[in-house]
Amino acid sequence: MTAPAGDAWDIAEIIGRFRNASNATLLAVTDAGRMVVYKPEQGQRPLHDFDCRTLPAREVLTSELARAAGLACVPETVAVNGPFGPGSAQVFVEVDEEFDAAVLINDADPSLWPIVTLDLVINNADRKAGHVIADGAGRIWCIDHGLTLHAEPKLRTVMWGFSGQALPVMMVECLRNLERALGNRLHARTEELLGGEEADALAARVEALIHEPAHPFPPTDRHPLPWPLW
Repeated sequence: MTAPAGDAWDIAEIIGRFRNASNATLLAVTDAGRMVVYKPEQGQRPLHDFDCRTLPAREVLTSELARAAGLACVPETVAVNGPFGPGSAQVFVEVDEEFDAAVLINDADPSLWPIVTLDLVINNADRKAGHVIADGAGRIWCIDHGLTLHAEPKLRTVMWGFSGQALPVMMVECLRNLERALGNRLHARTEELLGGEEADALAARVEALIHEPAHPFPPTDRHPLPWPLW
């Protein structure tokens, strides 16, 4: 991955570590004073179905895809070269500790549709309840997108309460935005970072969702839930 030009994202100091994270996840501050979550490539544990070296790239791509679609639910994430090597840096969200994502998830609350739609697009293999957060202003965000964009069906999510529901019209428009962006540059971007198979699968998922804009039902041939659920 190539880090953005300029020093706005250059990491000046590591100030903490998220101990509950399964991979190296560090709280850092940039030269511009921005608090970010830094995930170096070399801190990712080996996995049987994902190349661990690509997890930060998948985080970056998810942010770019969400922005292109108009799904404003992922904190800005870019490629960086930090103290522990290349990786991703995501704007740190100061979370509302009183927010309980499970309430919205259990009710299949419509406010979650941007996240639900994004997960279908990116083939999210790890949508836990704890990956849905809110900031102090009540805005809902989603984080932790390393296990995404696999070429094979991998959707594992706690959002199956949306199964069978039609995507709202606004979400279909977001999909059309993304389809256009893939035609312009994002397909090549995905191919550059992950490979042609992943890029083609992404485009196919978007096309299929536009053609049949509904949330699928849980698969019966593989485990449909992440673990742990939170």
